[in-house]
Amino acid sequence: MISNEITDYVEGLIGKRTELVLEMEKFAKEHDVPIMELIGMETMLTLLRMKQPKKILEVGTAIGYSAIRMAQELPRVEIVTIERDKERYEKALEYIERAQLSNRINVLYGDALEQQGQAGECAPYDCIFIDAAKGQYQKFFELYTPFLSKQGIVISDNVLFKGFVAKEEEASKRTRKIAMKIRHYNEWLFEQVEYDTTLLPVGDGIAVSQKR
Repeated sequence: MISNEITDYVEGLIGKRTELVLEMEKFAKEHDVPIMELIGMETMLTLLRMKQPKKILEVGTAIGYSAIRMAQELPRVEIVTIERDKERYEKALEYIERAQLSNRINVLYGDALEQQGQAGECAPYDCIFIDAAKGQYQKFFELYTPFLSKQGIVISDNVLFKGFVAKEEEASKRTRKIAMKIRHYNEWLFEQVEYDTTLLPVGDGIAVSQKR
């Protein structure tokens, strides 16, 4: 993992974000809403600029932070995103409307384990972004990759889980259980012969799986 000093230095180099995005970052911090870490977010946006996807499926909306960042960066992209928490879903709709992106971001309310029918109506997707319940990552991957376009990519966030995947003994019992699931997911990802996977140790860890 990158040291705090290096993290602070790199974050200081990142370009200015919109007032709405800064407001969302503040809201997330104050209300304990998990959003993508800044360096991880910038790394993913760089990957997406190179990929130039037309459609993205996001599993785990939270308050709409990642969806808005992706839509701002890619002016032609359409995004379908899934959120099961009612309050976060409504907050995401509010922020997306304020960002004037309601025409390009479609938020589905419900459990991602049960939304493949609706999500499938907008397939295929050039990118699937998994950032929801960490213990369900493999199920999400298996459910939604049939909707992936040829040579599409899957991006999984939090795959280092604050470093606990490599130091489970330092975690609490509950945290250790989640870390073990993420660790299993990482190992499973690298075994998938239909995908080329790499793990980037930025933010909280990003796995990028390219469909062969």
